Amino acid sequence: MRAPEPVVTVDLFSEDRAALLSLLADLADEDWLRPTACAGWSVHDVTLHLLGVDLANLSRRRDGFAGLSPGPGEAIVSFVNRFNDEWMQAARRLSPRVARDLLAVVGQPLFDHFASLDPLALGGPVSWAGPAPAPVWLDVAREYTERWHHQQHIRDAVGRPGQTSRRFLHPVLATFAHALPMTFRDVDAPLGTAVQLRVTEEAGGDWTVRRETDRWRLFVGEPETFAARVILDPRTAWRLFTRGISPREARERATLEGDPALAEQVLQTVAIIA
Repeated sequence: MRAPEPVVTVDLFSEDRAALLSLLADLADEDWLRPTACAGWSVHDVTLHLLGVDLANLSRRRDGFAGLSPGPGEAIVSFVNRFNDEWMQAARRLSPRVARDLLAVVGQPLFDHFASLDPLALGGPVSWAGPAPAPVWLDVAREYTERWHHQQHIRDAVGRPGQTSRRFLHPVLATFAHALPMTFRDVDAPLGTAVQLRVTEEAGGDWTVRRETDRWRLFVGEPETFAARVILDPRTAWRLFTRGISPREARERATLEGDPALAEQVLQTVAIIA
């Protein structure tokens, strides 16, 4: 096992956006109305959400514009849901063509900003990875996973192949693995207890969380011995971590080995704000 290295994603944003724009340009009118895995959102809605994510990030990150913020005592999940709902109510006035054209314009300035940042500097926390300041590369990788998995929602809805080669999907899975220590934060286990996640196929990999003195720590690779191991295919893994399927559904497709409670805990991993 070894400590995880930064997940470098800055060179993937432009390719991911080009693939999205090509996909959207090829959709028929009825495709925009198809439901997606995001409850209550059509393909049109998911596209508008991606546009809103770009605009909000460009304003906040590049321009330092505070915009909306949580109200007094408002939890981050409640705020994000309210933020998304308010944006969607206004954005649904935009046609699919306007949404696509705007995505073509606003993406590159944001992606250029991401590329200008020091990836090793500390920034704000990535909530699903823990409350402490996170390295900028993890924050940027989180933004890549947001765009990748929503594009996949659109592709699933319209029956088009996904961006699932190792180049595009492995960084998503490697980023999501950083949610594992947070998943285990309240799990009591003897010092040195190791729990392994194996994602199969070309895009997959091995990640392990090990109980240390004051926390669970993430490693890349497999331990000499494990207390529990969960084996998932990549399609199940990314959908589980983004709540596209339930832990029960994932369990039906997974192989669980060792301590049942520890293995089940892996299936509680969430790598989005939800």
